[in-house]
Amino acid sequence: MSHKTPITIARGDGIGPSIMDATLKILDAAGARLEIEEIEIGKAVYERGVPSGIEDSSWDSLRRTKIFLKAPITTPQGGGFKSLNVTVRKTLGLFANVRPCVAYHPFVETNHENMNMVIVRENEEDLYGGIEYRQSQQVMASLKLISRPGTERIVRYAFEYARANGRKKVTCMTKDNIMKMADGLFHKVFDEIGEEYKDIEQDHMIIDIGTAKVAAHPDMFDVIVLPNLYGDIVSDVAAEVTGSVGLGGSSNIGLDFGMFEAVHGSAPDIAGKGIANPSGLLLGAVMMLVHIGQGDIATKIHNAWKKTIEDGVHTGDIFREGQSIKRVGTDEFTEAVIANLGKSPERLIAENYASDFEGIILPPLKKITPEAKERVGVDIGLNFDGSADELATKITPCLTDHMELSIISNRGVKVWPDGAAETFCTDNWRLRFLGKDNQPVKTSEVVALLANLNGADMNFTNALMLHTFDGVDGYTKAQGE
Repeated sequence: MSHKTPITIARGDGIGPSIMDATLKILDAAGARLEIEEIEIGKAVYERGVPSGIEDSSWDSLRRTKIFLKAPITTPQGGGFKSLNVTVRKTLGLFANVRPCVAYHPFVETNHENMNMVIVRENEEDLYGGIEYRQSQQVMASLKLISRPGTERIVRYAFEYARANGRKKVTCMTKDNIMKMADGLFHKVFDEIGEEYKDIEQDHMIIDIGTAKVAAHPDMFDVIVLPNLYGDIVSDVAAEVTGSVGLGGSSNIGLDFGMFEAVHGSAPDIAGKGIANPSGLLLGAVMMLVHIGQGDIATKIHNAWKKTIEDGVHTGDIFREGQSIKRVGTDEFTEAVIANLGKSPERLIAENYASDFEGIILPPLKKITPEAKERVGVDIGLNFDGSADELATKITPCLTDHMELSIISNRGVKVWPDGAAETFCTDNWRLRFLGKDNQPVKTSEVVALLANLNGADMNFTNALMLHTFDGVDGYTKAQGE
């Protein structure tokens, strides 16, 4: 008997238990070589007072198997409850979210019959760090984090995925015309890593027009790699354009772990009615089988599923008069897929996964030459009710011998000196102090400045040191500066 791969499963909430049952039945009927451990996650765990939605003991199973097949869960509304998906992704280092978005024309209604793209989304950084602050009564702030190693891993994964799967093109999308440092780094690393993959076509698009093109002309794309937030949005747009979000499977891949799931949520409104479509979770399981080296079983299941779709045996979410042949529930759809095991589709493209695939292995991160880092000033945020000129007048007596007030900005727009009277301002201001005559700034000088502001009863909220790196500013200018 062939070696069985240990995996961890969780049935989740809403329709989760029923679509997991269906998926496991198909896996078993196809001869998947699995040793299954089960854990409980989601609503019931949250209600036991566990804010993460997963018990500590469940991590033992995940660390033992390193493979997680997860049904959708329901995260309770209100404060204090953390997204389980985000928790698992970050805890286990699942840096790559991979979502194939394929049209199944004419069997599933879509306006884009040739659509066949893969979204590769960075999974750990960006605004999903959840680092937020209330800076004043009127202003909230979120911190966007893009790192060079995090970007290098996801970009290289996208190129390696393209090579491993016979894909010809990788497109990067950012908003680096506005976020020149954070998104600019993502674009820069994409170009650097791309030099090592001359065999693959590559391009870059600004995220707004890129998203529009995904919606209107998805045939333009093959593999798309994006930072976290953009990837979340674009992958949902792409899944919807295929004709049904319910058919989307997803994988979350790290160096040592993999989590596989459906794109859709727990759909509590149809739970227990026997009508849920198990396809998303099943196709996530197909991705899992490929990942663990059981491409033969993945091929058998995926082709049986495509044959079922071709046969017009459809659950209600994709049933269409004149095209579908039979409307079925979860159980009957499951039995139809099982009956088609060993068969191949006639019109849809048949799959043939390699049986010896051992996953995508990334090389070590590139060594980066150290840069000379020098402190040149500080940005100080403070709350103030009044005008920019009034604020500057009040700040002037607080200046030290070694630092000067360079600008005052509000919501990223320069308002002093020579600000425009028309600029709308809130109660939260940013003051930039730089060393006089471009001299470096010591920590003690920043501390002295803060002490002076405190003595003047200025309500400051934060201080962020400003540095240059090899003489290049490590901070952006304000709009209008």
